[in-house]
Amino acid sequence: MASKPGILTEWPWTNLGKFKYLVLAPFVVHSIYSYMKDGDLGYVIILPYLVFRFVHNQIWISLARYRTAKGDNRIVERSIEFDQVDRESNWDDQIIFNGLLYYIGYLRMEEVHNLPLWRTDGMIIVALMHIGPVEFVYYWFHRALHHHFLYSRYHSHHHSSIVTEPITAFVHPFAEIIAYYGIFAIPAVATALTGTSSIASFALYVIFTDFMNNIGHCNFEVIPKWIFSIFPPLKYLIYTSSFHSLHHTQFRTNYSLFMPLYDFVFGTMDKSSDTLYEKSLAKKAEVPDVVHLTHLTTLQSIYHLRLGFSSWASKPHTTTSKWYLLLMWPVTLWSIMITWIYSRTFVVERNLFKDLKLQTWAIPKFRRQYFSQWQKKSINKLIEGAIMEADRKGIKVLSLGLLNQEEKLNSNGEAYTRKHPELKVKVVDGSSLVVAVVLNSIPKGTSQVVLQARSLSKVVCSIALALCQRGIKVVTLDEEVYKRLKERFTPEDATNLVLSGSTGASKTWLVDDGLSEAEQLKAPKGTLFIPYSPFPPKKARKDCFYFNTPAMISPKHLQNVDSCENWLPRRVMSAWRIAGILHAIEGWNEHECGNMMFDVDKVWKASLDHGFSPLTMSSAIESKT
Repeated sequence: MASKPGILTEWPWTNLGKFKYLVLAPFVVHSIYSYMKDGDLGYVIILPYLVFRFVHNQIWISLARYRTAKGDNRIVERSIEFDQVDRESNWDDQIIFNGLLYYIGYLRMEEVHNLPLWRTDGMIIVALMHIGPVEFVYYWFHRALHHHFLYSRYHSHHHSSIVTEPITAFVHPFAEIIAYYGIFAIPAVATALTGTSSIASFALYVIFTDFMNNIGHCNFEVIPKWIFSIFPPLKYLIYTSSFHSLHHTQFRTNYSLFMPLYDFVFGTMDKSSDTLYEKSLAKKAEVPDVVHLTHLTTLQSIYHLRLGFSSWASKPHTTTSKWYLLLMWPVTLWSIMITWIYSRTFVVERNLFKDLKLQTWAIPKFRRQYFSQWQKKSINKLIEGAIMEADRKGIKVLSLGLLNQEEKLNSNGEAYTRKHPELKVKVVDGSSLVVAVVLNSIPKGTSQVVLQARSLSKVVCSIALALCQRGIKVVTLDEEVYKRLKERFTPEDATNLVLSGSTGASKTWLVDDGLSEAEQLKAPKGTLFIPYSPFPPKKARKDCFYFNTPAMISPKHLQNVDSCENWLPRRVMSAWRIAGILHAIEGWNEHECGNMMFDVDKVWKASLDHGFSPLTMSSAIESKT
């Protein structure tokens, strides 16, 4: 929002929220009916054209986020936070507006019916109109927008984003977009007046402006140097990503639309434009200190990745499917095929924690594939490849997230350290901090807990032992788990271990993601379910409380946080991911995998010392809002 919002700041359909695309529904239905009745192709192709615009822009968004996460050719080093993502979540409003203009224009103007697909003379006129009137008018209009009166009421909304992304290009108040469309309509009016209009002159010009706008706002340098080496004057005819980035950081320079010529002629070209361009091109991919290795979860999780839909990535991923995702099944199917064919770890996110550079890498495998016996070998190969790549790059720590440290898959990561004893990168499964977080999530004064477990992992053993040593009774529901725990405990510790078919009055349950509905129904009303597994259990009770999977609130000095980690609230980080950061910042020079466990109290104190905060029920609710 601008600092002093002017008239027509809000879009007319803002209050419709996620249903805003319904404003196009009557026109879409009418166009299909007209095509079936009269065979009017020009009317019906408007919808596919709008879909193409959306996909084209989304490709740029994903590409830009991937490239800036890697770091090569990155222009601005400052971070992007949630407030920017929220502000830019309506970037597609201008596509709806474009659709309304095309639909209404087609219905009102008979002369645009039955247009030819292509006219060369019309395309030449479009090019000339853009180079001349459009660029000239836009330049002076843009300068006017930087006058205090208009800037505070309109343009400051766009300039709130100092670090730009492709979607930043389309985030403006409604009145400003109307003015831009008026300027961009000059070529269309010219071709209409000269009788040289074509479908291509309308559609390709808008696609061209999308393409150039995305280049200017993607925060990594796109234009290669050899283009300007072949024809040096081209630097005045086409801008670069760094050229427009300077406009967002300096504000009073580089006003041109796509052609720096006008800044050069009117003396507003930033003197550092060439220097920043060269510097950005020379910038190499970033080598992080810590890598967190995760993987895809559900089929819909691709849309919630930071590389997917930015507004969805900025909210916790719920397990319930959204109805509109069913419409995207072709994309979902395509993504599944890519995971089969591509099968390479990719960079998802970058962060900065004090002086530590952090990255998140993802294995292109879904959760279900981790339980497939014939996928086990390929998954282990991908994880091993990621560890070896981290070792070659000189990365200090690699933490294993979600099922990448599953005991049945690789013995909590120990399979890799045994196979490669010379590893310099430290492999961390995060179990010690997970135990610490779970223990400190149990309400004070609790005298008895129910421990639900399908198998006896080192996390389960450590939690049960710590509670027994603290004098808290641990009620187990599974006889096999009870026997195996008792074998590992001393007689004194085992006195607090109880096998019971009923849960009694205990309202604190420590559970894994396999907690069944039947088991949940055994719990008394008001029970607090605390997961110790990477995945949360499926909720079956509305009269009970479900805590988050082991996690903590990240400190303010964790930068570039603009997406949620799976189902966790904003700025909440999983214990497995935090463990890698602590390992690096504390300089612990040993692996934490296999049966290795650090001192739980020591790890917990380290997390608090470095600014991480315990996640309480109230703080979890606040983080979700």
